[in-house]
Amino acid sequence: MDGTGGLIHSYLLDGKGGARTMGWQDVSSWQPSDGVLWVHLDYMDEVALAWLRNESGLNALTCEALIEEETRPRSVVSNDGLLLILRSVNFNPGSDPEDMVALRMWVDEGRIISLRHRKVRAVEDVLGALEAGNGATNAAHFLLSVLTKVTDRMGDVVSDIDDLVDELEDEVLHMESHELRSRLSEIRRQTISLRRYIAPQRDVLSRLYSERLSWLSDMVRLHIREEAELTSRYVEDLDSARDRAAITHEELNSRIAEQMNRTMYILSLVAAVFLPLGFLTGLLGINVGGIPGADDGSAFYIVCGIMAAIAVFEFWLFKRKKWL
Repeated sequence: MDGTGGLIHSYLLDGKGGARTMGWQDVSSWQPSDGVLWVHLDYMDEVALAWLRNESGLNALTCEALIEEETRPRSVVSNDGLLLILRSVNFNPGSDPEDMVALRMWVDEGRIISLRHRKVRAVEDVLGALEAGNGATNAAHFLLSVLTKVTDRMGDVVSDIDDLVDELEDEVLHMESHELRSRLSEIRRQTISLRRYIAPQRDVLSRLYSERLSWLSDMVRLHIREEAELTSRYVEDLDSARDRAAITHEELNSRIAEQMNRTMYILSLVAAVFLPLGFLTGLLGINVGGIPGADDGSAFYIVCGIMAAIAVFEFWLFKRKKWL
């Protein structure tokens, strides 16, 4: 197979933390005795799909699971190999972090096949470590490195959400309601979207700890358990952030309702003050004969004095009844 179509990159681990770049021809001629091979493919590319189905040596069910369009975190052990599907936070430009990208992997003792369509920052971190000479030395360490980087990237986003909820809780008394409500709704949407994938990923890591694979040492399994515990904590943090955002939203709605009730109360008092005054002016303003004081030059001032007295009386009455 010529060219680089579908092959994002391929490396042969040297067992000392470094790796050597390989092309399609090198991948095709690779033998287990050469060392651990890592092949990273774009599963939307026809060349990569052809190699996976025809030359990878994986059975049809495994291949279909690796290229399935809609995926959720899962792990399946088969013939001392591991099929693993993870979700990683999306840091691609123009994307939302909660729109998590899928990373599909097949890992056995001598070979790692990973597939993605959109860039996965955690894989780029693992690649950077290999190029710097301090990366994974074998398949088990590679798997652990990917899990660690995925979890670390996830932790950054969860921490940002938690900090944002703290900020909004402090600002609920000072910000304009429409702006604060939109931000709270956005946080709740993010937490729900993230939890949708992080919760099953926690279960996958917990199950992976108990899997028995010949190339997965007890020490690596212990580290995997720690990643599972860390992921479980992130799920709890997301639940807490979601609940706090909901409580803050309820508090905001309560304050908005209180402000509206206060406004309506003031308007009601104003209407109550002017109701008798309006009745009096309306009564005296009818265009019929016999209106008292129509021919008296001082009648206008007398009426104004009466209306002022009524207003003062109403003010005193409202104060006495503690309506003001």
